[in-house]
Amino acid sequence: MVTDRLLDGRLKIRHLVLVTAIADEGTLVRAAESLHITQPVVTRGLREVEDLLGVALFERLPRGVRPTQYGHAFIERARSVLAELRIAGEEVRLLQSGQLGTVTVGTHLAGSNLLLPRAIATLKAEHPRLTVVVREGTPDMLQQLLLAGDLDLTVGRLSPTVPVRLEQERLHQEPIRLVARAGHPVHGGSRTALADLIAYPWIFPVAQTALRAELEAVFFHEGLPLPADRVECTSMLTLRNLLVSTDVIAALPMFIAVDDRELRILPTPLSSIRRSVGVTLPKDRAPSAAAAALLGHLREEGERLAELAREYATSEPRRFG
Repeated sequence: MVTDRLLDGRLKIRHLVLVTAIADEGTLVRAAESLHITQPVVTRGLREVEDLLGVALFERLPRGVRPTQYGHAFIERARSVLAELRIAGEEVRLLQSGQLGTVTVGTHLAGSNLLLPRAIATLKAEHPRLTVVVREGTPDMLQQLLLAGDLDLTVGRLSPTVPVRLEQERLHQEPIRLVARAGHPVHGGSRTALADLIAYPWIFPVAQTALRAELEAVFFHEGLPLPADRVECTSMLTLRNLLVSTDVIAALPMFIAVDDRELRILPTPLSSIRRSVGVTLPKDRAPSAAAAALLGHLREEGERLAELAREYATSEPRRFG
């Protein structure tokens, strides 16, 4: 069968290039010139293709050649094959340069409000065909996904300890602050010490998270019990909805609060809580080109946010655009 002969290795890519060049140029001589080969090579190559197909692809004219009905059909398909190969080559080049592909990133609270969205926005502006998949979860869950190879990297507060197969890179420091809705009764008075706030409902991080342990240590250091009226939550959507619609108080990364017009930061100090924000990566797996591209933008945005945090610490609170 003709199909078998086309797929058994005898038909070469150079045959497709040669046939389309003959169709474009109209003569074997000009086709040879365009391909920078000799006319006998073109003649021999065309004969090989026609022998494989068992038909004539071109009608020989006094001054050139013209595709036959078989030639028209074959040349159209040859152009399609060559176009697909060019697209494939370009996609490989884009993959190698990080301009195409998929990067999967995990996030949890710190970093999810400004750092990661800004990095994704600048990445997509530079590489619009690159796909970014964002997965949210607790730090422990994200570490397991990272170790399993289901994530390329995670963004958020850095953990005091990580498995030996993971490494962390700090991008900026972000204070943890107590937050309540604008219009909350606590904003109207001077009683904002931690002991004065226990009577209000609270939102706490779930157990086995670094922020939960640090908050518990703050209450313990001041000789206070944990608020009896509390919700334990890791969902940012649920957390924010409760914050803006009820009188709950929550401890959040500062940039989540200063960028939200419906929330206000309380002056209550939480200076003992560590606040390094950065990325966690696998040690034994080099990042893909797409992941490396996102990492580069995360580092750039981390530098900008570090500067904003310094400005915030030395000036009146303002909103960051």
